[in-house]
Amino acid sequence: MPEIISFPTINEDFRKILEILPPTIKENLEQHPHLDQLMEVVMDLGRIPEARFASQTIELGTFPITKEDLNYCITRVGIFSGDNRAGIERTLHRISAIRNRTGEIIGLTCRIGRAIFGTISMISDLVETGKSILLLGRPGVGKTTALREIARVLADDFEKRVIIIDTSNEIAGDGDVPHPAIGRARRMQVARPELQHQVMIEAVENHMPEVIVIDEIGTELEAQAARTIAERGVQLVGTAHGNRLENLIKNPTLSDLVGGIQAVTLGDDEARRRGSQKTVLERKASPTFEIAVEMLERQRWTVHNDVAKTIDELLRNIEPGLEIRSINSQGEVEKIEQSSRNNNTSTSRDINSLDLVSKPKGWRSSGSMMPVALLTQDRQESQDNHNHFDQLIEKSWYQREEITDKVRTPGPNGEDWPVYVYPYGVSKGQLEQVLEVMELPIVLTKDLDEADVVLTLRAQAKTHSKLRQLAKNRQIPVHAIKANSIPHITKGLRRILGLEEQRGSESLELGFFNQASSEDELEALEETRLAVEQIVIPKGQPVELLPRSGRIRKMQHELVEHYRLHSDSFGEEPNRRLRIYPA
Repeated sequence: MPEIISFPTINEDFRKILEILPPTIKENLEQHPHLDQLMEVVMDLGRIPEARFASQTIELGTFPITKEDLNYCITRVGIFSGDNRAGIERTLHRISAIRNRTGEIIGLTCRIGRAIFGTISMISDLVETGKSILLLGRPGVGKTTALREIARVLADDFEKRVIIIDTSNEIAGDGDVPHPAIGRARRMQVARPELQHQVMIEAVENHMPEVIVIDEIGTELEAQAARTIAERGVQLVGTAHGNRLENLIKNPTLSDLVGGIQAVTLGDDEARRRGSQKTVLERKASPTFEIAVEMLERQRWTVHNDVAKTIDELLRNIEPGLEIRSINSQGEVEKIEQSSRNNNTSTSRDINSLDLVSKPKGWRSSGSMMPVALLTQDRQESQDNHNHFDQLIEKSWYQREEITDKVRTPGPNGEDWPVYVYPYGVSKGQLEQVLEVMELPIVLTKDLDEADVVLTLRAQAKTHSKLRQLAKNRQIPVHAIKANSIPHITKGLRRILGLEEQRGSESLELGFFNQASSEDELEALEETRLAVEQIVIPKGQPVELLPRSGRIRKMQHELVEHYRLHSDSFGEEPNRRLRIYPA
């Protein structure tokens, strides 16, 4: 691990932060040998005060904090604004308050503010481009410090008109006169935090800035104001809540910063070309910020030079390309580039090609019936070097029935496949959905004379005597299902084919279905099982399920966990639904 590089700093003025602390706490702090590394002092009513450093936390004395101690500090700082923050005049220190239900302050966090030069050496080339930059990272990683340094560099070194929207006076310090750490940049204060978006627009309209610097974009109105500023040709530099870009995609409030996310229904050809389902998520518009920087640690940042491309790749389940920048022990910037990578493509291609080689599925894979003579001829030509016995086996694999024109292939137990089913009163759309997902050897027919089986509802079979008579005359069996739902249709089709379940975890999975107390729950669980077993596991593709209630989604999550897979709920009620991810 590289050692911490200390940059030259503006006077951090510890004396002013010490003066607001109670005398006993002040004395204990002054005796500490590493006072220059102090991060914050925490004082909670009834507890022993603490001093927090980068690597440790120590107690300041042995007596708990009293209300008199808190009042001693409160009277020596500025006014607490709507976000419960205050400052010390002409410093970067921040004092945050914790209140009880009546509004009385019962805790204080005194955070040490530092103006550090050279913190943006890792991204100085990005700042020079004039593109909008978004900084992401956990609290305390240095986002505000970097933002302050960017404002100073753009104002002093590049002589640009820079306006800082300082909602909590954290960038340029408390008081009417801004801290010298921002250089020639100008600062606009915000009366109340909820008015931040209005001040952002006011800065553009009234003061002709070339650069707007904004800390903590956190609401939808602020995200919209940021887009308005970027569309007016102003460079925007800001921070947002979240460690990575993936957090913004999943955040409906801030997703507009990266272009916004919308569900799109693809055509059959496009879905087949992508190898995905028909309903996918895509970027709605161009991102507000063209460059994103993920501040993983103080001296290790991840750079996304093209946010639009990164978001598109994330939505298509592709690991995006990125650039990792860090500072070595000599103070030099090191860059490591990683190209984008699709983890699912090769796996899906290998599985599909394996299926084509190992199974004779011409009637299913092509979507149309192929003449038996051609299949037999192709196989004979490819088996010229086999002996006579093998050739006889190949010739007998596909056979034509002498009575009908149906194409038949033998099933695992010698049965004739495909089976021609005549549906009566059963939903055709759900039938086709089950057949497509499960790839069952069944063909739907509208001609009763060509049918092998009649599939109908139990109510229809009881009330329609004519249907029963027609089937009896043609010696066609009638299979009845209880309801027009995917689980019952699936069960009926499997019963027609005589298929047995061959899952090792059948008894455990059956327990999930036994918990279902309604038709909706049973259908939702069956939909989940089909998606996992027919798409997610064999094809390595994510799947979105239909919108369900919270209780049903919980059952679906539990079933997905049974398969050792991961799932997320997304969307707004009543359209909130499950997305299942491959392993």
